[in-house]
Amino acid sequence: MADLVMPVLGADMKAGELVAWLKRPGDRVQKGDVFAEVDTEKAVVEVESMFSGVIERLLLSPGDKVPVGAVMAVVRTEGPEEVAPPSPAVAPPAAAQRRAGPRPTIAPAAAAGRLRVSPVAQKLAEEKGIDLSTVAGTGPGGRVMLRDVEEAATRVVARPAAAAPAPADRALRMRQSIAAAMSRSHREIPHFHVESVIDMSRAIAWLTAENARRPVAERLLYGVLLIKAAALALRKVPEANAVWAGDHVEPKAAVHVGVAIALPGGGLVAPAIHDTDKLSLGELMAKLRDLVQRARAGRLRSSEVSDPTITVTSLGEQGAESVFGLIYPPQVALVGFGRLTERPWVVEGRPELRKVIHASLAADHRALDGYRGSVYLAEVERLLQEPESL
Repeated sequence: MADLVMPVLGADMKAGELVAWLKRPGDRVQKGDVFAEVDTEKAVVEVESMFSGVIERLLLSPGDKVPVGAVMAVVRTEGPEEVAPPSPAVAPPAAAQRRAGPRPTIAPAAAAGRLRVSPVAQKLAEEKGIDLSTVAGTGPGGRVMLRDVEEAATRVVARPAAAAPAPADRALRMRQSIAAAMSRSHREIPHFHVESVIDMSRAIAWLTAENARRPVAERLLYGVLLIKAAALALRKVPEANAVWAGDHVEPKAAVHVGVAIALPGGGLVAPAIHDTDKLSLGELMAKLRDLVQRARAGRLRSSEVSDPTITVTSLGEQGAESVFGLIYPPQVALVGFGRLTERPWVVEGRPELRKVIHASLAADHRALDGYRGSVYLAEVERLLQEPESL
């Protein structure tokens, strides 16, 4: 057996609200399958299973507030039981939670195996649409009796329908969530910033020629060049690809770049593009388009919210020339790009008008220093001078 727990879906997240189950007891799941939807302060997030097997029990009902680390469901695994990797800022694991006190839900009808249910209770549960895996059995050996189902039906009727938050309420909650995360960042992380001005003329010329060869639907935005360069530069300065885990730096082998996305109603999210350094520019563009669409529709997946190892923020065409950001905990670095501008530039001793961009790195001084931060930005610049190799 393995527990599916509420993951960390935000820097200061303490709990989420269960919106819906997407799997039922008896359903088979593969690792990475979505089994539930959870409402956070920022969006409805699709929560993925960390295990493969069969759903044994669901321990909560839609509308329940679920603390981070609390057990949501139990999976009957097949073969050697897998162990979920620890999350960097998580609450105690499920085993420790069980020792510390009761779960935030009623007990399941049976500790393991098939549910023990009286025939009349089974019939009433089917009529009322009651999920027996959430009913505590009071009969011999935990058997679910008619009175248990009747009580569960009363609770369902008594529970008020969860009203969808008004847009203004969600916007306020999002601003509060962002404020909490950024206050924590400013309070706890010893930031330093380094900046570089990068000549983008060659990259823009290459991009123009490349897009002329591509179908309209497959053309690249120059932002994907920035994201790919930021990802590849981590190979030279790997200590920037890490999280702060309590009292030490925890390096990450995989590069999952979080991309800051502005939402229509205000606020930002920064979900991850997984294995960014291994994607072609075409693949990266497709994933970026999909991520932006789902982020703005409030349909992100839990791994996209919890997995970023570094974040890139680009102010686009209408933004300021420079950005000096705050790191999103528990990450240790954030890369910022301002808007493209034209500046006089000396090329082989002659002044020319060139397209340039201001790049900055906000870094955690506990993880790396100013010299290594400068090496990182120099590598980003070098990569952008060779766009065909990205």
